[in-house]
Amino acid sequence: MTVLEKTEPQTRAGAPVPRGPRTTAWLLTAGLIVALLVLVPVAAGVGAYPVPVGDVVGSVLRRLGLGGGELDRVAESVLWNVRFPRIVLALLIGASLGCAGALMQGVFGNPLAEPGVIGVSSGAAVGAVGAIALGVDVFGTWTVTVFAFVSGLATVLMVYVMSRSGGRTEVVTLILTGIAVNAFAGAVIGLFLFFADTAAIQQITFWQLGSLAQATWPKVVAVLPCAVLGLAVAPLCARRLDLLALGERPARHLGVDVERLRILLVLVIALLTAAAVSVSGIISFVGLVVPHLLRMAAGPGHRFLIPGSALLGAAVLLAADLVARTVAAPAELPLGVLTALLGSPFFFWLLRRTRRRQGGWA
Repeated sequence: MTVLEKTEPQTRAGAPVPRGPRTTAWLLTAGLIVALLVLVPVAAGVGAYPVPVGDVVGSVLRRLGLGGGELDRVAESVLWNVRFPRIVLALLIGASLGCAGALMQGVFGNPLAEPGVIGVSSGAAVGAVGAIALGVDVFGTWTVTVFAFVSGLATVLMVYVMSRSGGRTEVVTLILTGIAVNAFAGAVIGLFLFFADTAAIQQITFWQLGSLAQATWPKVVAVLPCAVLGLAVAPLCARRLDLLALGERPARHLGVDVERLRILLVLVIALLTAAAVSVSGIISFVGLVVPHLLRMAAGPGHRFLIPGSALLGAAVLLAADLVARTVAAPAELPLGVLTALLGSPFFFWLLRRTRRRQGGWA
């Protein structure tokens, strides 16, 4: 048998031809959009004060000037002052974390990478915990959010500067520096907790567990510019990430400025993650699990993987938030705890699977 015969797909006569990656990507995109269109009205209607899905759709149509039925004042207030801000925030944060995870795995060439590796989550936590523990109130109700966002970005920049040597940044050095900074940030948070009073400790614990319970339209407005900017820039790097997957040297020969690309993507990852963490607290495993699921389904091409991770991340976080606030009603599970409970078993499975494949892409 010739080499050509060995590499050709062997199919029986009359058997259906397998779908190509492009067809799979289009089908997955359509499926994710449909899932979001179903999840949004369901999430808006389910809760302590139930609102029928038809009334939810009618209220949205009426706000858009397209007709729709009139709701009672309580239902209208619940939808537009409580549920919809939370839903929009879940969509923005989920999309940001999913997209950041896809970029992170592309930059490091490893499906086990996630945004927390470079210290952005722990850095944001230091800023937020410090503001709470010290009673800082410089920006009013925005103080914790602003401190978390600024400290998250500052931590990433510090990690990047510390990992540079000879005008270049090695991936291994960047990861090890991030691990060291994460450990140091954990120690600083521990010190803040030691000196904080009881009320501050309760607030810090709630923030560290992750939640969207305090979602408001102003918080949506705070996250929106960063999320839109990051989600708009990320797909523009898809082709260069595909070339980078061939290796740094081949990518350079094909015209990719690897160092500039890495700087840009680290900044985009920091922007997306810091904005998300600053308003929701630490929500883990979304950036790890989401891109890998899509990679297993549609392959490693970043032209689909980046926007697909944003869509799936939004759907996953919205569904997780719906479960978090309904499964133990009237109590509410911390969203970060729920994503960690679901994501940890997947991570262990992924780790074993990756080891069996000797570190190759899934």
